Amino acid sequence: MTFGDDLKFGAGRARLLELIEKHGSLRRAAEEFEMSYRHAWGYLRELESAAGFKFVERAPGGGPHSGMRLTEPARRFLQRYRKFRSGLEAAMKRQFERSFKQ
Repeated sequence: MTFGDDLKFGAGRARLLELIEKHGSLRRAAEEFEMSYRHAWGYLRELESAAGFKFVERAPGGGPHSGMRLTEPARRFLQRYRKFRSGLEAAMKRQFERSFKQ
C-alpha cells in the first residue's frame, strides 16, 4: 500500500503499530521490533505526514495506562489493513492452487 509516491505501508509498519497497541509504549514496541526509538519515532512521523492524520497519542494519567496508544483513526486504519491483507492472502492462495494444481 502506498501514500502518494513515496511512503509504503506494509507488514512492518502494521507490526510496529500493533506493538505500540500491545505495550502502550513506543519505546517498548521499538525494542521488540529491534528498531531504535529514534528510528521508530521517525517512522511514525513519516506515516502521519503521508496519511494526513495522527496514528499515536500520549495516553493520559500515570500508572500502568500511561504511555502511548493508537488513535481511533489509526485503529480503524489498522483494522481495514488487516482485512485487506486477509483478502489478498486468500486470493493468492486460490490463484496458487489453480496455477499449480496437478
